[in-house]
Amino acid sequence: MDRYLKFLWNRNIVYRQDPINDIPDVDTDQYMFYKNGTYECYDLFRSKAKINTFRSLKWHLLVIWYLNPDLEVDKFIEIAKFIAKKDHGFTTFNISKTNLNRVIDDIMTCNLDDPPKNRIRKVIFKVNSGLTKSEKLSIVGQLIGKLNSVGKPEVYECMLELNHSNKKITIAKIAKMLNVSNRTIHRRMCNELKQEKQILNEQL
Repeated sequence: MDRYLKFLWNRNIVYRQDPINDIPDVDTDQYMFYKNGTYECYDLFRSKAKINTFRSLKWHLLVIWYLNPDLEVDKFIEIAKFIAKKDHGFTTFNISKTNLNRVIDDIMTCNLDDPPKNRIRKVIFKVNSGLTKSEKLSIVGQLIGKLNSVGKPEVYECMLELNHSNKKITIAKIAKMLNVSNRTIHRRMCNELKQEKQILNEQL
């Protein structure tokens, strides 16, 4: 089932944040491009892939806690319980009350002065950019394809855009976007990216 995001909207919960300190190399009305990447972009629930591990659940809840510094503890616990319930469309598994309380307790001990660990991003499209999914795919390919080398961050960026465009992620599609050979992409596909690719494709 689809995520019940209205629950978060009604409570004015922030779950997306563009970079604050990092300056983009290119900044247009439609997107921001960071040649060396940025770790400051948080964009929860953008992908169709749902939370499928305790580790992922903890990270999502930690990001919400970090992005909403004025959120009261009891309200955060309410949100955590809602997201953790499989019937609400955020997770692929049920979590016991005991395990969820353990996750919440761990988050409560985290230092919010330190941003949650995050994946590097290079192309960030602005809200209401007006671009179609195909146009976004084309822009990602053009911008990243101009870089001197293709590494794991570039491959991951393409995987995200393909998934967001409701397209199955394949080696051939990534290679075409970046204008490189299939073999080049195969060499960049570490186990983590392979697992991410499988998860994203399974939940299209």
